[in-house]
Amino acid sequence: MGRDLRKPKGKMSSYAYFVQTCREEHKKKHPEASVNFSEFSKKCSERWKTMSQKEKGKFEDLAKQDKLRYERDMKNYDPPKGQKRKRFKDPNAPKRPPSAFFLFCGDFRPKVKSEHPGLTIGDTAKKLGEMWNSSSAENKQPYERKAAKLKEKYDKDVVAYRTKGTVEPAAAPAAAACDDDDDDEEDEEEDDDDEDDE
Repeated sequence: MGRDLRKPKGKMSSYAYFVQTCREEHKKKHPEASVNFSEFSKKCSERWKTMSQKEKGKFEDLAKQDKLRYERDMKNYDPPKGQKRKRFKDPNAPKRPPSAFFLFCGDFRPKVKSEHPGLTIGDTAKKLGEMWNSSSAENKQPYERKAAKLKEKYDKDVVAYRTKGTVEPAAAPAAAACDDDDDDEEDEEEDDDDEDDE
């Protein structure tokens, strides 16, 4: 299936705006010169690293404006038939709490990683899954209680969010506890699905 030309242009990062500006400056100074892309990228990167936060500010403002433009355009975008519409995630929406298993993983992942430093993310997740499955109901209980409390809080936050459009500031710490493992959790969910299939 070909590319949908009506689809809104993706959002640009502050660094992308900076590189674009560098390219325009280079074209003005050397209109006839061809650009060695890898060399040019390296110079841009070095320059970006040495810039102050104030200097980066104008590019960050451009990126914020472009993000708003993209979000607005995506809300109005209707993909062609047969293509899935990407679910748009509101950054203000409450974060789904971790399950008892993921709380368990949070406690035991460092131990598994230290005991088996060469394991891939998937293998680490499998190992944690095996540990969870072989744990007694008594050992699982503290994680299940904590998960239930977080779920209760999440349900309240969802109600507040749906009525007011925001979450109470107190909700942040509980959600932040599982932020670091979001990517790992997705990997683990896939691995758990694989184990269920076996």
